[in-house]
Amino acid sequence: GRHEVQSWTTATKQSLCLVWQKVKVQLMLSMSFLVAVFWCCRRLYSFLAQLLKRWSNYLQRKLIRNLSVLTEVDLLGYSAREWKGETKQAKHMREAYKELFWSYHIKYLRQVRRDNYCVLRAVLFQIFSQGIPFPSWMKERDILKLPEKLLYSQGCNWIQQYSFGPERYMGPNAFGKLRKCMEALKTNWSEISATRDHEERGNMCNTLFSDESKEHKLYEAIKFIMLYEVVEAYEQIKNREEPIHSLFRLLLARDSSSDPLSFMMNHLNSIGDSICLDQVELFLLGYLLEVKIRVYRLHRFNTEEFQVNYPDEYRREWNEISLLTEDDRYYHIPLFRT
Repeated sequence: GRHEVQSWTTATKQSLCLVWQKVKVQLMLSMSFLVAVFWCCRRLYSFLAQLLKRWSNYLQRKLIRNLSVLTEVDLLGYSAREWKGETKQAKHMREAYKELFWSYHIKYLRQVRRDNYCVLRAVLFQIFSQGIPFPSWMKERDILKLPEKLLYSQGCNWIQQYSFGPERYMGPNAFGKLRKCMEALKTNWSEISATRDHEERGNMCNTLFSDESKEHKLYEAIKFIMLYEVVEAYEQIKNREEPIHSLFRLLLARDSSSDPLSFMMNHLNSIGDSICLDQVELFLLGYLLEVKIRVYRLHRFNTEEFQVNYPDEYRREWNEISLLTEDDRYYHIPLFRT
């Protein structure tokens, strides 16, 4: 009996050894497979991460390249880069920037694309990014009907000669194109001003101001509103109706804009193409949008014209936006920090 027990024990051990050998081989194969899978997954993850990073950098570069209002930069650093050297003008500009930094608490600026829509872009970007609502008169009237009213109710057939900035588009389709511009302005302004989250509103602005065709529609709509209001003021002057703002009399007193048609042909049609807004038109812009536009004119540093408000007469409830210019042609957006 004892011999049989030993034989049974030996046979059991041998069987267990054989099973373990087979299991061991399977375990080693499984572990090798898992290690290989893990290594492949790790390589795949690394590859996808690199691919995502490159794609993200590409999109970021593309957005920055297309963005017409760049992200903020240090004011004094910008001044040092842009105005190197020891010329009288360079020293003057550096001193003006230091004055803004120390006395006015302007620590940063956002560069605005230098084209002939520059001032309109700088103004509208701030209105949108700050969530400033429609001006009061625009809430009472449907701006989409302004082209129709001007063409049909007031008989201004000459708006067919309206030119859309660099497109220099004129002709019978001007009315339909103006209508689309007004729709773009109303839609984008409504959506952005209704967005309460500051970061989300900023993202919406970055998207809008990186699309050139959408941008230009906004600026042409603002130009047309300026024209429409000049037509209204001109009719009031002719009919000797209620007093109008003095800036309209100033604007219409110029030989080049003595009536709405000459104002359009000699001034508005070239804005965005070959010229920017001049000082009188900047007064008109602030008045129509019901914002106080405070401009720091660096080339007028140490004079009374260093800081100017457009318009100079404004209501206390109007929002304030700020511009910075070195030459009254191209404008940037100053940012304040206390």
